[in-house]
Amino acid sequence: MTVCEVVTPWAYPERQLTSRATVSVVIPALNEAENIVHVLPLLPTGIDEVILVDGGSTDGTVEVALSLRPDMTVVQQTRRGKGNALACGFAAATGDIIVMMDADGSTHPAEISRFVAALVESGADYAKGSRFIPGGGSHDITSCRRMGNKVLNLLVNTLCRTRYTDLCYGYNAFWRRCLPAFDLVTDNNGTTSSSAEMLWGDGFEIETLLNIRVAGAALEVVEVPSFERGRLSGTSNLNAVSDGIRVLRTILVEWRRRYVSSSETRPGMGAILELHAPRLEREALLMNSGELDYCGVADRSS
Repeated sequence: MTVCEVVTPWAYPERQLTSRATVSVVIPALNEAENIVHVLPLLPTGIDEVILVDGGSTDGTVEVALSLRPDMTVVQQTRRGKGNALACGFAAATGDIIVMMDADGSTHPAEISRFVAALVESGADYAKGSRFIPGGGSHDITSCRRMGNKVLNLLVNTLCRTRYTDLCYGYNAFWRRCLPAFDLVTDNNGTTSSSAEMLWGDGFEIETLLNIRVAGAALEVVEVPSFERGRLSGTSNLNAVSDGIRVLRTILVEWRRRYVSSSETRPGMGAILELHAPRLEREALLMNSGELDYCGVADRSS
């Protein structure tokens, strides 16, 4: 496997990224003007491309983002849902490495350097954020969501022969060459994003869908410790019950399609190499302090 060398300064806290591989950051957003104003200024220096995928915001999200980063690429998603937004952002990205993160402040931009370093140092294809390994954590997850994530995570590990520690988390990075394995659809069949029907993987089940397809393609994965903060302002569109059901359905359908159907199963499917990055875990433990809080904005637990 050939990878580009990435040199990452580890001065605390992480605010610089010097890379010989190009890095694109994809940020889906729907009415996140109050939050993105705090997120964009904290992106590490050295990122080659920032892509904001707008879901039809009416609060000036796009205008605020462009005022902070005039070089940003703005993409309009073709249907509804976070999954479709990410698919549209991935299709527009040109970097060697693609990082996916949220616009609400729950995923801290300073961790981007950690994900990039994990890909290069481990030789893995996919760097998967985890709140449940040393150095990770969450100010946002409720006990109900934690239990649901644990049960669904166990189900995927059992069915797909993986060893994931955090199934439903959206802070991840990967080499752009992995996109064919995701098999995401962006075509809207001529409809507008507001009226287009949501397709398979268009919702919050996108993280689970990606994790199962990564495993099905036998891509190498490294888990990276990540600390989830509370949404800075506003209310999340996530519904623990309805979205949990969508995730469960995703698991069962994808497992049957990719692991049971003999017509689609290929030798080596599911033989995913899962790695942890001990040095990154130690760095993460050092980073989980008030120095990484957003200036002037307190985390809010949900």
